Amino acid sequence: MNKTQEQVIALAGLFQAMEAIESIAQKGTCDEQTLETALNSLFISNPKDALDVYGEMAHLKQGLEKVCGLLSKTNPDKRLNPVRYALAIMHLEAKLNKQKEMLTTIGQRLERAESQVQHFGLMHENVLESIAAIYLDTISTFKLRVQISGQQRLLTIGHNVAKIRSLLLSGIRSATLWRQVGGRRWHFIFKRAELTRQAEALLKQVSV
Repeated sequence: MNKTQEQVIALAGLFQAMEAIESIAQKGTCDEQTLETALNSLFISNPKDALDVYGEMAHLKQGLEKVCGLLSKTNPDKRLNPVRYALAIMHLEAKLNKQKEMLTTIGQRLERAESQVQHFGLMHENVLESIAAIYLDTISTFKLRVQISGQQRLLTIGHNVAKIRSLLLSGIRSATLWRQVGGRRWHFIFKRAELTRQAEALLKQVSV
């Protein structure tokens, strides 16, 4: 796997999580596999490669499709909320990377959440609440906040809020991976064609 493919995989993980947030905010639900992939990525601390963070390529199908669509010059998708969330997450991750104490706190609390996973299971509401609380107590304290747009009645349901915050934290994980494999925001402009080509190639690997 080459460096650009690893960057595409990190972007797919990020945009897929942001798409799930949009789905919860607008419909009150999201794809279970997408949520599971996002949550699981938080507990992969020493991956062999970028794909190892998400398990397998099939788990990133929606994200790869989103990357292809966004980078295409004839993008038919006019829904900008997931893109707005993703750019905000990238900005927040850059701030977090300079906060060593906060990074340590997040790591320690994820270790505690992982012990809950072993006891309750990954998708249990206690686990979701623990992960959401990590985001609330750390990333959410920055001046920049990710403003989620959606149905107000859905955004006041506790379980939905926990899922959204957990997905935002997984977005931070993907943004960290994107930076670690050499991804930079200027790549969206000057490396667009290559990112698109590699995203399309990876999407072909996903069995229909």
